[in-house]
Amino acid sequence: MTEMSLIAVVSVLTAGFTVAIGAGLAALAEGRAVAQGLQSIAQQPDETNSISRAMFVGLAMIETSGIYCFVISLILIFANPFWGAVG
Repeated sequence: MTEMSLIAVVSVLTAGFTVAIGAGLAALAEGRAVAQGLQSIAQQPDETNSISRAMFVGLAMIETSGIYCFVISLILIFANPFWGAVG
């Protein structure tokens, strides 16, 4: 196995783990945030607007972590900075 193929294999495996862990943890965090938001709305129905607004801002921030993991995996696959290290 050449050095170039070793870098390719490690990059693809790392990209796969990055997407799997990033998407899985983001999904768990979003589910927990929605559950807590709905529980808060059930306890204080008068504050529905402020709770839902804060919940959607939080969901957007949680979703960005999944998107960042996806972007990092795309960089590892298509624009790998380690290709130039092997001469």
